Amino acid sequence: MSPSGGRRPLSLLLPLLLGTGMAAGSARCPSGCSCGYLEVNCTGRQLQEFPAAIPLDTRQLILAANNVSYLPAVELSFLADLVYLDCQKNLLGDDLDFTFIGVAKLVYLDLSFNNLTQVTFGTFSQLLSLVVLKISDNPNLVAIEKDAFANNTWLRHLDVSRTGLTFLDTSTVRDLPNLRFLGLSDNPWHCNCSFLDFITWMTDSNVHFPDADNITCYTPEAFRALKLPAAEVQLHFGCLTQLHKQDYIFLCFVGFCIFFAGTVAAWLAGVCAVIYQVHTSKGEEDEEEEEDTVA
Repeated sequence: MSPSGGRRPLSLLLPLLLGTGMAAGSARCPSGCSCGYLEVNCTGRQLQEFPAAIPLDTRQLILAANNVSYLPAVELSFLADLVYLDCQKNLLGDDLDFTFIGVAKLVYLDLSFNNLTQVTFGTFSQLLSLVVLKISDNPNLVAIEKDAFANNTWLRHLDVSRTGLTFLDTSTVRDLPNLRFLGLSDNPWHCNCSFLDFITWMTDSNVHFPDADNITCYTPEAFRALKLPAAEVQLHFGCLTQLHKQDYIFLCFVGFCIFFAGTVAAWLAGVCAVIYQVHTSKGEEDEEEEEDTVA
């Protein structure tokens, strides 16, 4: 199902997604979990691995507050109608690439409070209907690839707060046409010239940034605890007027070229002037000799 359900809030959209399609015809329920209509809830059951015997028509699966360190792609692919997956507060790490290849209808995914260290293009590229993605509170998350969300064009809510991110490429979020909510607070942002484009995008965009007072620079030391809009002013001044070593080398090279070209031009002009003067003087002498001969 496409997430194009108008502009309804997710709280209204989700029941529609959960309530349509195949009825829950199976009485099976994973051990220790509670099951309702198209829903399996395994919150806080101290699970060490992905639960077995999940009804195939499940639309909402909650695995929050367990010790699951791995999501098996094959078992997940059996849940082809899954639209809501909550895996917050587990031990999930870096082996998530192509994990969600079989749950293309997923609309809501919560991976907050885990051990993610990076997000690549392969992590969420199969989730073409994803609307809400929460990967906050992953303190070891230090890298999100530039095209990590290239296929998630329906994404409206993205939270990367309280991670180890120091940099985020502007195109990673700028190219999400439906993005309305972006959590960035309490990250150790490195506010240098490379980050200026992202800060400028934040200032000009219509995206809502919750907890904006805590979206601050961490490094360099001179910018510590400075809010990003204030950092933008200083970076504009420093980055757009500051010349680096290669800039000075280039300017010296250009200056030398201009000087050399001017010198050569002056020498050529001098040579031409001398030749012209010699030629003129010789012509005058020839005329005088002719006049003397006639006389």
